[in-house]
Amino acid sequence: MFRYFLVFLILSVGFLSCAPPSYTPKPKGYFRIDTPQHSYQVFDKADFPYSFQYPVYANIQRDTSFFGQKPENPYWININFPTIGGMVYISYKEISQKQPLAKLLEDAHQMSYFHTKKADYIEDFVFHNPNGVSGVCYNVGGDAASAYQFLATDSVKHYMRGALYFDVTPNADSLRPLNEFLKRDIQQMLYTLKWK
Repeated sequence: MFRYFLVFLILSVGFLSCAPPSYTPKPKGYFRIDTPQHSYQVFDKADFPYSFQYPVYANIQRDTSFFGQKPENPYWININFPTIGGMVYISYKEISQKQPLAKLLEDAHQMSYFHTKKADYIEDFVFHNPNGVSGVCYNVGGDAASAYQFLATDSVKHYMRGALYFDVTPNADSLRPLNEFLKRDIQQMLYTLKWK
């Protein structure tokens, strides 16, 4: 009797183990991100030394803390994209003997190229807008913390630096659609930037 039970058990296990799997693992993927239509409004506060166009789906906040300290001047702002989870941090400085343009440009270059540890490449290109503003944009490829940075100046009095960050661990593949989407908004901002 024990022998028949053992044969039955072995055959049952054999038949059950040959059944096709009921679950097939799926490869990892990313969530689909729906982005709004590009549409702009003007940032032109009387007490600020600059104005520009920014997206209607963003809001501007005055930057009140820079690494736990008060910012250098009241013109530092953050452009927040709450539905996307991104933020463009903008700092403004007035060119002076204490802060000459050459030092400000070198600082911006070093901050942008700090990302070479994680970046696959860094492309920089010069821009000029119709309002007499010129500058450099840095397109940082790979898993760097900031994929897009820029500086803008009139070379005499005004200097602005900005960087785009997301509140997630950097992953070039998953953030590529958002980086490309916000790159267009940043370019619109720089094209319409005016000094007062």
